[in-house]
Amino acid sequence: MNFCDNNPAIQKWASEAIQIPYKDPLTNRQTVYVPDFFIQYLDKKNRLLVELIEIKPASQTILERVGKNKYNQSQYVKNQAKWSAANMWCKQQGIKFRILNENDIFSQT
Repeated sequence: MNFCDNNPAIQKWASEAIQIPYKDPLTNRQTVYVPDFFIQYLDKKNRLLVELIEIKPASQTILERVGKNKYNQSQYVKNQAKWSAANMWCKQQGIKFRILNENDIFSQT
């Protein structure tokens, strides 16, 4: 969050500000998904971009990392439903949806 506050390219940001309806595949109930961040920023070419960003551990985002852990398996299934709804919502809004994990955040490149 300090990054968002201190980065001059970021015009606006909010944490957990958007609610997106989706059907939970584990309970078969309608509920809401709240992505971690809404960010509006200027890219290197000074174009205004808007993204919804979700941050999750790789064990819940990459099928090969889920393994046999029942919790990670259920979270992976639920996350796929959330992210499908988020992608559709973002497409309707003309913005981008992105999922980050620790490999993205802590990469040394």
